[in-house]
Amino acid sequence: MSRTANPRATLAAVAERAGVSKATASKVLNGRPGVSDETRRLVRKAIEELGYMPSTGPREPQGKGSINVVFDHILDMYSLYVLDGVIEGAAAFDVDVVTGVVATEETPNARSMGEARIRDIAARGHVGLIVVTSELTGAEIETCESLGLPLVVIDPVNPLDDRVTSVGATNWAGGVQATRHLIDLGHRRIGYIGGPNGSVFGRERLHGYREALEAAGIHADSALTATGHYDAASGGEAARALLSLDEPPTAIFAANDTMALGVLREARSRGLRVPEDLSLVGFDDTYSAAWTDPPLTTVRQPLRQMGRVAARTALELAEGRVPDSHHVQLATSLVIRESTAPPR
Repeated sequence: MSRTANPRATLAAVAERAGVSKATASKVLNGRPGVSDETRRLVRKAIEELGYMPSTGPREPQGKGSINVVFDHILDMYSLYVLDGVIEGAAAFDVDVVTGVVATEETPNARSMGEARIRDIAARGHVGLIVVTSELTGAEIETCESLGLPLVVIDPVNPLDDRVTSVGATNWAGGVQATRHLIDLGHRRIGYIGGPNGSVFGRERLHGYREALEAAGIHADSALTATGHYDAASGGEAARALLSLDEPPTAIFAANDTMALGVLREARSRGLRVPEDLSLVGFDDTYSAAWTDPPLTTVRQPLRQMGRVAARTALELAEGRVPDSHHVQLATSLVIRESTAPPR
């Protein structure tokens, strides 16, 4: 006779009792292939003994499966590059990709997904969840764990522990590369426009900027740093503040290409020429960077590769494999174009 459902039992407890990973226990629970008959027997026995009952209920097999990718928004080239990589990575495993965004018309101020949405994703039978540049709360992480839903985060905006696998770029090194390039050209008053204060990858780029200044013996003047929201409008507003200083910068490093476009527009509105009067460096190397006037010097993030790695990692987690690293960082590189030159 089966025991009464135990609301305190978790999938982690089931996996421990059966001697398997949570991902394997989830595969048994959801009827997915790739598990031996003996392992299925052990997991089902543990479910019965513990009285485990998932909040979403058992799910039926969903064919070849799908990955759900959730962005904070999907209105810029960064998101499209990452999505292209995820689709390519998933296609190699014959897996579909379903996309979504955190902020919708109904929830325009949302910064994270919410536990109910994660439960809905799990109930629909998706084999993994990839979250891109969005916040994750401890409760949301625990919900993924309890449901056995593999989770991978690309460019996390808030600090995450080793329960969560993340994929990003060497943001600190990229900040050093951008700033050192401007220093080598002879600039000494170098402005920095970063993202919101809570942004993890933005903070890493800021630290790289400061490290390069310190290594060159240049004082990091706090008046030369400003923040934006990774969009062109806020990049322009930040540039307006920096260029209005009594001693304005001769060069600006913007923490993404979109904000750099805002800087370029503000410079032109003041009659400043780039790079003759102001050198400018961006970050990402999206499609628009090569087609600005002048073409933008920028730090290249391997965005498509980040998407491919995230997809592959999510599917490996779904198969019960342990990743080689919980935090993968792919190398950045500086792409020098025509927006930088020695100061006048």
